[in-house]
Amino acid sequence: MFAGFITDFTSAPHYFPGKGKILPKAVYLLLLINIFSSPLLYAIPQTNRDNQKQLHDLRTRIDILQKDLTDKESSKIRAADALRDSERLISDLHNKLSQLTHQQKNAQDKLARLQNKSAQLQDKASAGQTQFGKLIYYQHLTKHREYLQLLFKQQDPDKATRNFYYYRYIAQARSNNIDNLRNQLADLDTLAHASRIQNQSLEQIRNEQLYQKQQLELEKNRRSEILASLSKEVSRQQKKIDELKQDEQRLSKLIEKLNKQLARKKSAPIKSNSKNNKSALRNNKLPDAIEQKGSFAALKGKLRLPVRGELTNHFGSPRENGGIKWQGLFIRSSGGNEVKAIASGEVIFSDWLRGFGNLMILDHGNHYMSLYGNNEAIYKRVGNKVKSGDTIAIVGNSGGNAESGLYFELRYQGKPFDPLSWVKIE
Repeated sequence: MFAGFITDFTSAPHYFPGKGKILPKAVYLLLLINIFSSPLLYAIPQTNRDNQKQLHDLRTRIDILQKDLTDKESSKIRAADALRDSERLISDLHNKLSQLTHQQKNAQDKLARLQNKSAQLQDKASAGQTQFGKLIYYQHLTKHREYLQLLFKQQDPDKATRNFYYYRYIAQARSNNIDNLRNQLADLDTLAHASRIQNQSLEQIRNEQLYQKQQLELEKNRRSEILASLSKEVSRQQKKIDELKQDEQRLSKLIEKLNKQLARKKSAPIKSNSKNNKSALRNNKLPDAIEQKGSFAALKGKLRLPVRGELTNHFGSPRENGGIKWQGLFIRSSGGNEVKAIASGEVIFSDWLRGFGNLMILDHGNHYMSLYGNNEAIYKRVGNKVKSGDTIAIVGNSGGNAESGLYFELRYQGKPFDPLSWVKIE
């Protein structure tokens, strides 16, 4: 149906309201495309304000991201410093472990010497024990009595003296041998104990250093992961900031362009519009919820406007930029007011359209259509049947309109005509 609406637009002769002249199809089609594809110029102030707010929000977002990026850069630096400290500690621990390995080797060499000395002492102790055993055995053979007899029965004094000294030497040797053996055993015990203590100490230190090294390696890996994550996040945020700055530049150019359009619009005379505002009509009566009898054409002069409010722009009056003219009515109304169907019909379009916002088009049969634009919300969908007085939408300012209200058109065979010639206003 909507496709037929467009086809009717392009196939029928078109009359420019108030002039009575037929426009070439190409020119009229160009005007139609301009209306349905470009924002309405009366929406420029609101669009500009929206763009200014969007630009402000964009810059605020960039500032927040920039601050967050700075914080992450600081965290990245701190993580890099911590990683550097960890690697330095690991290097120091490697040196200490190397020194400990050297000390352990020296201790092992010393232990080997001690063990060698211990073996020698063991040999001496064994020899001493053997000698001591012989002395004991010899003493057992001679006994004390035989020793005295041997000493006093000697006829030769020199020989007796030699024997005396010999026996005394044996007794002293036995005593010394016992003392030496006792000392050697004590030395062996001391050396063995010292060796065990030194080995245990070195092993304990080495284990502690190895544990610290493992912990530092774990910490190093953790900090490396943090650093990599921060680097990735910083890179991602920097890319996002660059994209936002590009958006900011594009939006700034758009706002600059809109400001120039606004400046031209403000400098242009608006006599026609002022006249319209002075003679603005107000509608207070809505369509009745009644069963429609007869065709839509039979309702001419009996229709009611779809919303209560003030008519600020009229069919055929020039737009504020002095370009194309209004092809319908703009009824200023409070946001949230109900929009009523002016007559029975079928929904053939219900969607957002650039320049018209949330737009609904009703087909009333016999090539008659009504259009309702700039709605806050639309309640009917394509294919729904509606009756006169049904609520089909609520008033808003969608499509970038500067103020809330309803844009309303009537068309026949795709050609707009003045709704005021068909409605009663009370």
